[in-house]
Amino acid sequence: MGIRVFCGDRLFDGSIGGVVENGCVVVDGDRVVDVGKWGSVEVPGNVEPCFLKGYTVLPGLIDAHIHITGFRSGDYVKESLLTPFGVFVARGIVDLGRVLDAGFTTIVDAGSVVSLHLRDAVREGSIRGPRIVASGYPVSQTFGHGDIHFLPADLVDPRTSKLQSPFMSLLCDGVSECRKAARYALRFGVDFIKIFTTGGIASQRDRPEYPQFTVEEIKAIVGEAGRAGRFVHAHAEGSKGIVNALEAGVTRIAHAIYIDEDGINLALEKDAVIIPTLSILDLILKLGEASGLPEWALEKSREAHEAHISNIRKAYRSGVKLAAGTDFFVNSRDYNIYGMNGLELLLLTSKIGMTPEEAINAATEKSSYVAGLQGSVGLLEKGYKADFIAVKGNPLDDISLLVGGDNVHLVVKDGVVAKNVVGDC
Repeated sequence: MGIRVFCGDRLFDGSIGGVVENGCVVVDGDRVVDVGKWGSVEVPGNVEPCFLKGYTVLPGLIDAHIHITGFRSGDYVKESLLTPFGVFVARGIVDLGRVLDAGFTTIVDAGSVVSLHLRDAVREGSIRGPRIVASGYPVSQTFGHGDIHFLPADLVDPRTSKLQSPFMSLLCDGVSECRKAARYALRFGVDFIKIFTTGGIASQRDRPEYPQFTVEEIKAIVGEAGRAGRFVHAHAEGSKGIVNALEAGVTRIAHAIYIDEDGINLALEKDAVIIPTLSILDLILKLGEASGLPEWALEKSREAHEAHISNIRKAYRSGVKLAAGTDFFVNSRDYNIYGMNGLELLLLTSKIGMTPEEAINAATEKSSYVAGLQGSVGLLEKGYKADFIAVKGNPLDDISLLVGGDNVHLVVKDGVVAKNVVGDC
């Protein structure tokens, strides 16, 4: 492809303070080879730059916690038992395209076997979508958040079930079973292991406050992941389960609804990253009933909403690192949730108090750590992947420009233009 140059009214490289007026990114193949102000970057004489007047250039955004499932309603029983697996996959392909067009060039799928398959299809170029970092089957204790409580036990675990559903977990109890389940997950070629250290909103018979897995069980899973060069990403909503995960060596904590001072201090000590996933509770309260979510999930969402915002705000003000993830897991037939991933950035600013610059940093540099891709994506720097977007207007002044794909007019992933409504670039 040769060297190409893209320049905007401003460029934000993803790092705090990294705004350059009249900034340009120079791309050679799939890599960034220079970034800076127009006139300071090296541009070969035979290269015609693409000047994006009225645009802001940003790194490709990262959703640090999402599920590509192909679900089209919150009716888990109907979806799990009646929808053919191939339909889930076909729907997932559509959803991936919407996410990419919204400016998200990388996603961290924290539990869906659909994404594990789609990851490879994206890599080989068979379908268009963001780069997928996938966990495949999560690991859950019996009567854990990943145990589908309303189904017979022999239908829940893929090792014993004849059912094919996106949301299935490997059930294990005790250190030896946890170690074996982790090895079984790794056998599928996962990029990381997802575990549940508390109950949750969308599991029927437990609650977010309930701690799940012992510290010893979590350490066994973390150890197996580490020996295979992988990491562990924990669903942790209640205070005790958050602390247990951190003490056992998990540094990627999702949700953190009821994080307290102990959890905040331990997250700071361990240099962990919290992925608050504010979007999912916001949308459940607005759309959950219409989508068919059961009443018990709606009730727990109403209980948790204000505490979630308050506790994440405390964590932010205490200096805990926050990444941006939506926890989207079902698309509505009437409202395309996938593609609205920028809602998380809007909520980080409007509810938590981040500046737009901090929110974009949460969806780029901070989220690259959650993906295990730090040093490769998440910033516009020399040697990084050529993942970037051009947004009409200035999202550093108006973060709502990143909600949906209407203002994202150019998407480049691995140096390849994946979306272009700006013209000849």
